[in-house]
Amino acid sequence: MPKPVVGESARRRRRPTKSGVVLSEGLIVRTALRMLREHGPAGLTVRRLGLALGADPSTLYRYFRGVDDLTLAIGDLLIGRAMDGWRGGGDWRAGLRDLGLRIHAAYLEHPQAAVLTASRISGKAHEIAADEAILGLLRGAGFPDHEAVGVYHTFIDMTLAFAALDAASLALPAEAREADEEIWRATYARLPRATHPNIAAVAPLLVAHMNDSAYPAALEMLLDSAASRLTRPISRPAKPGQV
Repeated sequence: MPKPVVGESARRRRRPTKSGVVLSEGLIVRTALRMLREHGPAGLTVRRLGLALGADPSTLYRYFRGVDDLTLAIGDLLIGRAMDGWRGGGDWRAGLRDLGLRIHAAYLEHPQAAVLTASRISGKAHEIAADEAILGLLRGAGFPDHEAVGVYHTFIDMTLAFAALDAASLALPAEAREADEEIWRATYARLPRATHPNIAAVAPLLVAHMNDSAYPAALEMLLDSAASRLTRPISRPAKPGQV
């Protein structure tokens, strides 16, 4: 049976570790994030984390229910870093653009952690604050509730999907990543026009752009689509039984 997670006030009364460090939830999460960056997911174990902190591994269960709970806290930390310094007041479109780019960048700064956490729902403080802020921007801009939820859903899923996709590429060994990137030049740019006329026609553009993230362009497309919903007559979902 797992041990109960101890409240923050009780944790603060614990003695320092053998290395003189006073444990906290934040310290554990930051240390785990660093270990992911340096050693990848396989390197994040309770035993190794305990060694890095100079603490008995079992002590970590006073703060987290297990590695999965810690993983969710890492994802929430990335969202928190994206939110830090963000000001959502004013134009809804500028606010969403800025937040989306911040979230994408925060995840790409830690690609190993992004691969683990981008698809998860933590229900933790920073995630909830981000969701509240996004919905507030959209509802404040005049989107009806069902439209606000639709735009929010598309925005956050697309942002995290691109974060996971782009992070997965960055998490590859350098040799593999460089080989993938070279395929556009070594293979696609050399396809003959006789057999592949469309690829051949745009080959220089493929070489120039396909190794860059498409997220900024996709984000603008989403914002354009969302803005068009504000200028058209409001349509509400049909009630059950209505045609």
